[in-house]
Amino acid sequence: MIIDVAADPGRAIASAVRALRSGAVIAVPTETVYGLAADATDADAVSRIFEIKRRPSFNPLICHCSDLEMVRKYAILDPISLRLADRFWPGPMTLVLNANPTCRLPSKTTAGLATVAIRIPLGFSNDLIKSYGKPLAAPSANISGRVSATKAAHVKNEFGDAMPLILDGGPTKIGVESTILMVRENGLELLRPGGLPIELVERVAGLPIDMRDLVGEVLAPGMLTSHYAPRAFVRLNATRVGPDETLLKYGDLSVPGEDTCARVFNLSADGDLEELAANLYATLKAADDRGASTIAVVPVPDEGLGLAVNDRLRRAAAPRSLTPKELELAYADQRNAL
Repeated sequence: MIIDVAADPGRAIASAVRALRSGAVIAVPTETVYGLAADATDADAVSRIFEIKRRPSFNPLICHCSDLEMVRKYAILDPISLRLADRFWPGPMTLVLNANPTCRLPSKTTAGLATVAIRIPLGFSNDLIKSYGKPLAAPSANISGRVSATKAAHVKNEFGDAMPLILDGGPTKIGVESTILMVRENGLELLRPGGLPIELVERVAGLPIDMRDLVGEVLAPGMLTSHYAPRAFVRLNATRVGPDETLLKYGDLSVPGEDTCARVFNLSADGDLEELAANLYATLKAADDRGASTIAVVPVPDEGLGLAVNDRLRRAAAPRSLTPKELELAYADQRNAL
């Protein structure tokens, strides 16, 4: 069932609350991407998210809360995290916080870690969480490793009748997942660039952000090397395009070979990075739908939302030879070696 959120928000929330209380997994729009939502406090419901997404069990989920009172029930907010929360929540920022020892979420939600990734979303999803009264685990609404959904139609195409309820909120505004941060002793660490530019975070925190190489122990969603991948191969930093390739460009940049290549998608005719980010996933899906074999992407500036776009493109272009089970075993070996 698909319900138009704008046309009937009351019915959308009532139907979602009933489904969540029954332990179901549903598709919910957020300002970033669509999510597969279930009760974050229900281990069985969370397990169904992993099954539906075919998601490796070592990959933790983001816990979506409605307000700081709900956050404090499950996590400990240090002074720096609280400063960021006051400024950027609700919004596209996730903080990895120490779990509250007196009220822990199921280990399935946190992948057995002593930390929990938490976000307060904007708009309809926040209203839903308030009505439900408990946090929602809500990773992106796609099969693990594939391109994230930014429209209800993407969710329907990915899961078909296996998804009992899809709440259609229209195209998502931001189009890439949240920025994930963790407070360390010497400052802030960026675990995943996303919809909140890190330049804004640095100004508010008054601290530099460590942009570590995101390879190693998986502390937050989106840290797998191969992720956000279309069926087509992705070629980055393209300065020319071949006749059998599909080109992704932006602005009025002219790329040698575009007149004779398979097809051209312009992510933002005005060269706007926010528009580029909002259109990225939908365009990758459109290229797949039109039978692209290779997608050539022009260079994107590593600033503002361009940092998140480049992160997603690098992961989309990464080798994809391992299955989720093989990935899980590989990361288990890695953790044992640390």
